[in-house]
Amino acid sequence: MRIGLLTEGGYPYVSGDARLWCDRLVRGLGQHEFDIYALSRSRRQEDEGWIPLPEQVGRVRTAPLWTAPDDGGAYGRRARRRFGDCYGELVGALCSGTEIDAGGGADVGAGVGAEVGTGVGTGVDAHAGSGGGFGARPAEGAAPHQADRFGSALYGLAELAREEGGGLVGALRSDTAVRALERACRAPGAPRTAREARVPDLLAVAAHLERALRPLSLDWYDDDGLGAADLCHATSGGPAALTGLLARHFAEVPLLVTEYGVHLRARYLALGPDAATPAVRTLLTGFHRALAAELYRRAAIVTPGNGHARRWQERCGADRSRIRTVHPGMDASRFTEAGESPDRADPETLVWVGRVEPVKDLVSLLHAFAEVRRQEPKARLRIVGAAAGPEGEAYLGHCRALAAQLFPDEAEGAHAVGENPVSFEEIGGPEAPTLPEAYASAAVVVLSSVVEGFPISLVEAMLCARATVSTDVGAVVEAIGGTGLVVPPRNPRALAEACVTLLRDPERRARLGAAARARALELFTVEQNIAAFHSIYLEIVSHCPVRRVVLDRAGEPLPFAAPAEAHVPGRWAGPMPRVVSRGGPGGPAWATGRPVRTAAAAAPGGAR
Repeated sequence: MRIGLLTEGGYPYVSGDARLWCDRLVRGLGQHEFDIYALSRSRRQEDEGWIPLPEQVGRVRTAPLWTAPDDGGAYGRRARRRFGDCYGELVGALCSGTEIDAGGGADVGAGVGAEVGTGVGTGVDAHAGSGGGFGARPAEGAAPHQADRFGSALYGLAELAREEGGGLVGALRSDTAVRALERACRAPGAPRTAREARVPDLLAVAAHLERALRPLSLDWYDDDGLGAADLCHATSGGPAALTGLLARHFAEVPLLVTEYGVHLRARYLALGPDAATPAVRTLLTGFHRALAAELYRRAAIVTPGNGHARRWQERCGADRSRIRTVHPGMDASRFTEAGESPDRADPETLVWVGRVEPVKDLVSLLHAFAEVRRQEPKARLRIVGAAAGPEGEAYLGHCRALAAQLFPDEAEGAHAVGENPVSFEEIGGPEAPTLPEAYASAAVVVLSSVVEGFPISLVEAMLCARATVSTDVGAVVEAIGGTGLVVPPRNPRALAEACVTLLRDPERRARLGAAARARALELFTVEQNIAAFHSIYLEIVSHCPVRRVVLDRAGEPLPFAAPAEAHVPGRWAGPMPRVVSRGGPGGPAWATGRPVRTAAAAAPGGAR
């Protein structure tokens, strides 16, 4: 089949997010063809280029999210009126109350926001225009009026951009858009914080909506683009998934959405109290919540990367029957030597691996290690990782100063050189040439975070057969199962007690490490990840009707023109028949309606 892989700031760019798992997915499914549709985040990202692509990638189409020159002339009077109506409906849906999500009611915004505030969180459907089909049941407890109002306005703007051949970017930047937003904020029933929006707030919200809606102006949705795909796979929520929604709307292409980090949660964090005024925060979180709800309602299947992300999606309206948890896949082969050589560990060494930033709570780890040293004077702590940005650099400096204060350099005798029991290292240095060697030196691997999504470093330690002590955040418990010790976050005393327990019990460390490696090999490998997505691809396509009509050179339909052997990997020699979407331009007049199903096909469980 042909897969339209949708990315934002990721694959195939060299500096893209999640480029590694996307590349492994594409290379692992060589029997399918992939077309990449990539949204870039900066000019620098585009200038850095792409990673080498495998032969099953047919083409790559890109568009910048970081800039959008005006895409056409000014709208005429009729188009301006139509834009005003659609945009007014969209912002009106955002300001009509807090219950914009489909499935969670007002509690979604409050509950999700509260979870973010604690610092413990991570990180459908009517088949519009095509009748029932796979995933046609609305989410339970949905608010259909507000959800349909937002969705109708969103697709109305996309249809306007398509029919007018551009102009939407200029319209979204116009005074008409700002005035429509102001009217929605002043309308009866609008949230109090929205009614308090001032002109700078309105301008900031309008600018953000213009950036968020840029995918509506792309020319990706015709039969020579996403309309020719059998399936769209969005590798994240937000703009990447929005392009999939539009392909579903215009060409009835089924949509699969994968979220290893919940896009809505990221928006909540980005719009914290220090980043935006209350009015801006209310309006923009309302937009992203409404977009997420529409996405979960329309997607054929949603694949979170862990149970924690799954709970976010369910709270925001995703139907449980169409959620499939697919854990991230990791290359286990690089950790084989360390995993099969547990005797290489230093029995008195604790190791922490990760990016140095405040949410990793290395301060609590250092205070916990002070207690460990009181009970085990020969214990050592290795902190392995680089700082994440300027904030991480400042935090790393603070941690070094704290370590020097808590642990003055020690020497075994009067003539020996003193040495600090805490070391700060980076991968590639003399003490930690490679990541597996850093884990291999540990008797116990420690994770002290207060916020964590899927704990990659913890799974790497599991693949190295190392016992672990972790804080109970994000998907930590889901990842380790019963193969490690878990303590509350921000509790140095509990962290220290767990570390001392394992340092004093080598047999228990060995048992936990062996069980951890077995669990990681079963659940978190590249092979299981690829197999899961292959199965989901087939599941989605098997439930979707044939959308294309195959024509011969004379433009006449060819019955049975797509036999089963047409799906065999490889390239066909000679001229190929022309393929058009049902009802698309260039298709026969009789193909404008829905395909007719036989009685057997229409029956539940029947062939489609």
